[in-house]
Amino acid sequence: MSLVPYALTRRFLFSLDPEAAHELTMQALMGTQGTPLQWAYGATRVEDPITLAGLTFPNRVGMAAGLDKNARCIDGLGAMGFGFVEVGTVTPLAQGGNPKPRMFRLPASRALINRLGFNNEGLAAFVANVQRSRLYRQRQGAVARPMLLGLNIGKNAATPIERATDDYLICLDGVYPFADYVAVNISSPNTQNLRTLQSDAALDGLLGALATRREELASKSARRVPIFVKIAPDLDAAQVQAIAATLKRHSMDGVIATNTTLSRDAVKGQAHAEEAGGLSGAPVLLPSNRVITQLRAALGTGFPIIGVGGVMSADDAVSKIRAGADVVQIYTGLIYQGPDLVRQAAALIKKTF
Repeated sequence: MSLVPYALTRRFLFSLDPEAAHELTMQALMGTQGTPLQWAYGATRVEDPITLAGLTFPNRVGMAAGLDKNARCIDGLGAMGFGFVEVGTVTPLAQGGNPKPRMFRLPASRALINRLGFNNEGLAAFVANVQRSRLYRQRQGAVARPMLLGLNIGKNAATPIERATDDYLICLDGVYPFADYVAVNISSPNTQNLRTLQSDAALDGLLGALATRREELASKSARRVPIFVKIAPDLDAAQVQAIAATLKRHSMDGVIATNTTLSRDAVKGQAHAEEAGGLSGAPVLLPSNRVITQLRAALGTGFPIIGVGGVMSADDAVSKIRAGADVVQIYTGLIYQGPDLVRQAAALIKKTF
């Protein structure tokens, strides 16, 4: 259990503008990670190892991409007891994202809407931050069963969708030497036309190019880094089936299901419900689990699935595994429930499975 009761911290943070609260939190994590003050939110990691895509995950609970876009707080997040942390999304060039305000809370539904738009400091700064992390240095020293690190890549908003593959290849080249796995984000609703990359022909072309480049990088480095593809919850069964087939055809190593949703059915009538952007939190649990179940049926046993979307409790995390996921990630649940959720979820998964 973390030293400071999160209920007190949340009351203060929720009195601030959501993006201001986010930045304050990230600054606090960056300033305290690796110091005795880390004890305020730190926890002993639950040991529950599982091997997927050739990687040993120390436990089944991870941090989803989007919270730490610039890889500034890898060690602070790791101190909360995660088995793996995914940072990004990073783009080749720095970009400011969409105009503010662009984050909104919906407390009655334990949800958030964001339209940040891949705001980040760019690939060079991102990689430098990864290299500065204590986790990266530990991995160089062959620490037994370290927390795993996923690096999430995307495209710049100014890059035409027809040239999106170029951006993904630039990012893959840049992050490959430092990642335990690379996550390919083709499902954010906040970069214009990005989700069209989930369509049959576009996805086939992108994953084919990434697979070819990955084999080149693996040959040069004698190290094959797994690639996971992150998809949306707003897909019908036929689309999920087609994506599953394309993932297998191009020897992708896993899938992350799912990103935020464009649906507002669960939050109609609430303040900010009609704001543009992706909805995360409790309302995404069932749509995400539906996609996970469909993916598992299409992919069969043995194909790694990272389940994310709507994990607000330990029971929610268990529901993801029951739906067909191998491991889970949280994001909005951390904002509403605090760091104790990490250990609670990991412990219940270990007890249940």
